[in-house]
Amino acid sequence: MLIDTVCRLCSSCCPIEAEVENDRLIAAQRKSFLAPEQRLACPKLAAAPEIVYSPERLTTPLIKKTDGSGFRTATWDEALDLVAARFRQHKETSGAESIAWLRGMAADWGAPWDYPNRLMHLFGSPNTIGNGSICFVARDFAHTYTYGSMAFPEAKGARCLIVWGKNDGNTALGAAEGIHWAKAHGAPLIVIDPVQTALARKADIWLQIKPGHDGLLAMAMIHEIIKDNLYDADFVENYTIGFTELKEAAAQYPAEKVAEAIWLTAEQIRQVARLYATTKPAAIIDGNGLDMHREVFDTTRAVAMLRALTGNLDQPGGDVLPQPIPARNIQMKDRLPAGMVPITGDYPLFNTFSDTWGNQVQGCVINAILEGTPYPLKMVVVQSGNPLITMADSTRTRQAFSQLETLVVIDLFLTETAKLADVILPAASCFEKTQLNRSSIRNNPMFLQNAVIPPVGGSWPDWRIVFELGRRLGFEAEFPWQTAEAAIDYQLEPAGVTVAQLRQNGKGLRIEEQRYQKYREQPFKTPSGKVEFFSARLAEAGLPPVPFQRGWREDPISFAEQSSAYPILGISGSRDIRFTNSQFRIIPALLNKSAGPVVDIHPDDAQAQDITEGEYIRIESPKGAIEMIARFSSTVRPGTIRLAWGWGDYQPASNLNTLTEDDRRGPVTGTSTSRSFMCRLRKIQ
Repeated sequence: MLIDTVCRLCSSCCPIEAEVENDRLIAAQRKSFLAPEQRLACPKLAAAPEIVYSPERLTTPLIKKTDGSGFRTATWDEALDLVAARFRQHKETSGAESIAWLRGMAADWGAPWDYPNRLMHLFGSPNTIGNGSICFVARDFAHTYTYGSMAFPEAKGARCLIVWGKNDGNTALGAAEGIHWAKAHGAPLIVIDPVQTALARKADIWLQIKPGHDGLLAMAMIHEIIKDNLYDADFVENYTIGFTELKEAAAQYPAEKVAEAIWLTAEQIRQVARLYATTKPAAIIDGNGLDMHREVFDTTRAVAMLRALTGNLDQPGGDVLPQPIPARNIQMKDRLPAGMVPITGDYPLFNTFSDTWGNQVQGCVINAILEGTPYPLKMVVVQSGNPLITMADSTRTRQAFSQLETLVVIDLFLTETAKLADVILPAASCFEKTQLNRSSIRNNPMFLQNAVIPPVGGSWPDWRIVFELGRRLGFEAEFPWQTAEAAIDYQLEPAGVTVAQLRQNGKGLRIEEQRYQKYREQPFKTPSGKVEFFSARLAEAGLPPVPFQRGWREDPISFAEQSSAYPILGISGSRDIRFTNSQFRIIPALLNKSAGPVVDIHPDDAQAQDITEGEYIRIESPKGAIEMIARFSSTVRPGTIRLAWGWGDYQPASNLNTLTEDDRRGPVTGTSTSRSFMCRLRKIQ
């Protein structure tokens, strides 16, 4: 039997058909506008049954033994009663705010993000913390402060494409298919990336930019477009504010001035600016390569402004503003005690730009544990995340989590983080739970992530874990739902949509037709009602109202000031499509076909240091050292290396985040630079 659902083995939320026999997952196929034989293959989806039925799955709750020698099995009642007791204990001794709920990406950011927020707000803690300061949400913030919401590219219909800091062939296959389609139908493809990715090899123009310096390129492009009158004058005059201020700010960054600093030529900058501005419609597909640097906010604001400046915003084949689904905000933030400040209180604009994103600066968790700033954390619940591997400065992160009085982990597998836990709650996979994903409520059409098989063993879906814990903490009235369907129906009531209707429309349900140029009928969702090249909100907060208006502050690459001792520029990557962050390296079908924990080194650098391909070498930064397998590659330029990311569970000696830092953070989003850093290579004697 084939059942429509959504795959959440990564963040792409691809609609799929799951093949099920006798309540067992047999296979799954991704849906696409392409014929089956033309679709890009996803190895994770091909290995879905092996992931779901892995012998390494956690299928019963575990409680740490009193002598610290490991874990013992427990019933769900015993485990949840213990977790609830610890909640009450820490609230009584240190206050509700001494407890944090830290979310990773694995369970999605829709309803599974709303539920723990609801629980924590009812309990009295503002500390539900996500990882959005280094992934996506900071970009969303920048888009929102520019034109009211995050735009999404219609790559398939574009006549010119810029792929900026993204490699969808390894991250989002549906998007990659749209890019390939547009290029095959004549759209020039521009790739901006310091690494020669598979997309860069296919590009008409590849800009091998210096990591972290994308903001300079965006401002130089803006300057060239304005100087040569290539901007959409009608759109700028009628639907934007602050053009004069943007023009003045961008004049600081002419192509010939910034080119050398960003490893490009002035002619390359002018060529790309002209091609993008004069080929309509054009779309920009930006990604995580822009996220993990201190300057992410101003950088992605500048990129957002390129869309508006050229008139490509909310156009077919351009970057389209979403038509969000009317949904009930169920987070109940109003139940927090008055004046309660989260541990992320130093980033108030980021905390409040959205009604539902909430707090996203995960590094503040480490500060609160180790330094007690702004106040101490005593207990953390980690849901669908593995911070000991995925957070910057792994040594400090491990030190912090080792000092917690109580650690609870909700996950499918025994991660490095879970090994430190007092209680481990086994989660169901995406095929075993019905939920409403963020991608299905931020824009039409809606797809239901539909449970196609029952939970494996004694695992529970995330919604049930949160609901049962909430009831144990005395919130029976606020968690009345006994099924995911009941909770989703309640949340979607304003839209007049039910789970039953979504299941009947497994190919996607639209509640309104796609519209373009919506700004002609309704104002942008900004204070001025227009695209804001100049933000009064930022000016009032003492922040630059125009991106980089006050100049380029500092080199965003970590340890740049120590480059004499650490002369190699390390780039965090690459993301192997077989894995998602630190997940799935225990799955043989995925692991056996991967390259493993490799570091890509340019042959010239390898020769200079007498490094042999295939040998383990030592990579050092001021934060620590790791070992990886040397692989010669001209995808990186001399003087730079690219390090495989996410291997810390599988091989602790290869944990890339041992090298990264969280010491300095961007003033708006709290983002630290963990994507690029200075390091050095050593042969292992």
